[in-house]
Amino acid sequence: MRNYSRADKLLIEVDQALRTVHGRQHSRRPNPSATSKTEGESADTLPASARRLSRRLLRVDHAGEVAAQGLYQGQALTARDVQVREQMRHSAAEENDHLAWCHERILELGGRRSVFGPCWYLGSYALGAAAGLAGDRWSLGFVSETEHQVVRHLEDHLRRLPAGDHRSHAILAQMKVDEGQHAEIATRAGGQELPGAFKQAMTLVSKVMTRTAYWL
Repeated sequence: MRNYSRADKLLIEVDQALRTVHGRQHSRRPNPSATSKTEGESADTLPASARRLSRRLLRVDHAGEVAAQGLYQGQALTARDVQVREQMRHSAAEENDHLAWCHERILELGGRRSVFGPCWYLGSYALGAAAGLAGDRWSLGFVSETEHQVVRHLEDHLRRLPAGDHRSHAILAQMKVDEGQHAEIATRAGGQELPGAFKQAMTLVSKVMTRTAYWL
């Protein structure tokens, strides 16, 4: 295996950030919306108001996946245990699928990504790196709590999606399954439960991000 210099590693991190925020992602797994149930369905079959709501909700979810990439990459950078570092990289790869699915659906709906993508990524990257420096158990606990909050957030969006938007529903349903698994894996790996005040602060930050991304 190649030994990367510090400059190489820095360039890799910058490249990852640019690809996440500005690039077009490619998923490793098939898009959940490409199922027999949704075959032939397009954004054009939805009323204008439904398309508008769906693309705003999907933009919020895409912003969350941008933040997830930053979080996992930051944690992997400072993780002390090799297995924890590799788990962070693996979770980031699955989150990349979510990123690709959301972006594809946003384009189908005639929408765009959040203009604050760089902010979501850099802020989460810093938080992830700080969590990793605090120790692997705290870092894993941070992942677990983050994913639990994301699951609740996705449940809310699944309820709010227009009834006829089966494609978006299929995407968010699969994302919910994956996020729940990430939370379970982090807990089993020894994640430390976070203090209540910290959880409340995370919820507040999440609300600011979701409300901003909904409009911008």
